[in-house]
Amino acid sequence: MTEKQENPIVELLKTLVSAGILAIGIRSCVAEARYIPSESMLPTLEINDRLIVEKISYRFRKPERGDVVVFSPTETLKQQDYKEAFIKRVIGIPGDIVEVKNNAVYVNNQKLSEKYILNPPNYEYPPTKIPEGQYLVLGDNRNNSYDSHYWGFVPLKNLIGRATVRFWPPDRIGPLNHQPLYPEAQAK
Repeated sequence: MTEKQENPIVELLKTLVSAGILAIGIRSCVAEARYIPSESMLPTLEINDRLIVEKISYRFRKPERGDVVVFSPTETLKQQDYKEAFIKRVIGIPGDIVEVKNNAVYVNNQKLSEKYILNPPNYEYPPTKIPEGQYLVLGDNRNNSYDSHYWGFVPLKNLIGRATVRFWPPDRIGPLNHQPLYPEAQAK
């Protein structure tokens, strides 16, 4: 007895539909690729860098200082007609008091040692306590970044994920450093 061969076109369609469903599932729940459209994260990220943003870890742990995060526009940003996701570094977590003065960022009265920024900030930001469920994010290009010091905090629900790996350009492939470079600010 011979088995009936399925039409190759039907078989191809089944494969394509299965692959599409799998790709959508991975992109919406596990990870997605993103590109960098601006200079706000220089020198860490350059224009046209391509990244993998993982979406799983924040289901099991809270964002940490130093994480490079991608997030949907906040309500304030939506009112200004921003629709695209942003990428910034978490500087303040719930309960922290963040201040910018004398060309430096302070968290809980401790000056941050920020080896990853392009230039020290040339602006002031008054001491501000980060509310529960909110995060203060700043671009690494402190003086050329539209970030929390302009428009406020990012709610946890707006976080899409954590940038983990740069996969383009080839000469810059590798993991992004998520270790907070300012351990003195860890103690509250």
